[in-house]
Amino acid sequence: MEDLLKNHMFAAHAIAAAGSVTLGTAVTHPLDTLKTLIQVGAGSGNPLVAAQVLGRIQSITGNLGLYYGFGWSTLGRISGLAARFGVYELLTAFYKDGREDNYVHVSEALLAGIAAGAMEALISTPFELFKLRAQVTAAVHLPPSSSATANQVNTPVIARFLRGYTLDKKAWDHTIEFLSPLSNKHPNVACSLKEYPWMLTGSGRPPAVHEVKRPISIISLEGWNALWRGLRPSIVRDSVFGGVFFSGWQFLHIGMLEQKANEMNPPPRSIEEIGPVSPLAASLAAGVSGSIAAAASHCFDTAKSRSQCTVLPKYVSMERRLLRWKQPGYWIERASGIHPSDRNYLFRGIWLRMARSGLASFTIVGTYFLAVDHIVPK
Repeated sequence: MEDLLKNHMFAAHAIAAAGSVTLGTAVTHPLDTLKTLIQVGAGSGNPLVAAQVLGRIQSITGNLGLYYGFGWSTLGRISGLAARFGVYELLTAFYKDGREDNYVHVSEALLAGIAAGAMEALISTPFELFKLRAQVTAAVHLPPSSSATANQVNTPVIARFLRGYTLDKKAWDHTIEFLSPLSNKHPNVACSLKEYPWMLTGSGRPPAVHEVKRPISIISLEGWNALWRGLRPSIVRDSVFGGVFFSGWQFLHIGMLEQKANEMNPPPRSIEEIGPVSPLAASLAAGVSGSIAAAASHCFDTAKSRSQCTVLPKYVSMERRLLRWKQPGYWIERASGIHPSDRNYLFRGIWLRMARSGLASFTIVGTYFLAVDHIVPK
């Protein structure tokens, strides 16, 4: 009977956690979409603002475009946060083992948060790739193309890598015109050129990112390794975020406990006698910690987003491995996955991410406490 009750309690906590994460993602996904498009749309000119991005999304896909990639984002958040809090609880349980008080130091919360963030990045990176590709589609105008035209210009290579992709006929005609002065000994030079992967688009360039958004297209064109593209900046970002988030949350939690202890008469002799803080106070502390952690890790989030927004076919990756290609930049940029060309864009969209992380943390923690209070038996 006791084991059955424990299983029911575990299921109730799991349902409450999944529901709170889903609600938090639903509330903050429009902010995440605007933040992502500002990051990947950064150029040498004037920086994009949220109003410009919002207007473009509404003109192309409507308000529904703000929720493109919501399913992938929800799956990634549920699995990633489960790993983050699971690893954190395991490590802090090890720290608290043998102590009289159920107490974790701020430095211990920092170290546990760094390890928990690294584990979260390993699990959530593929979901973030699919989410980002879907979000980019929300701001891209797709020209209409008939299936008959597509079947006429599609080649076996294109059909194998990208099902349903339509060849850029104008770029292809320009390429053939450029090659026309060369000796034409082959009976059909144009069709032979189409068999080469680097001529997929007819211009020698890989397809646009909004054309490679489905998992099957990403895997067939870019390979399985593409699912973890941007892993290095993701690990650094989530490690920094997890360390700052949990250490900040623990610091605020200790301060609230001390304030509560000062108001008690007689003074408590241990932390257990103080009791837990209110759910609202815990939610506010989580929201503040989430905003600070987002600000501390935002530059790595931008590097991750811009890396995942690049289509890198398998043959290019293979050539880089064979040529032992090294990423340019300083050693700290290479270690953290920041490309030198992105140096001027690393803090684009920081306020949106701070608002999104703070609101999501507040919503998730508050909803979780509220759900547990109603569905978990006393």
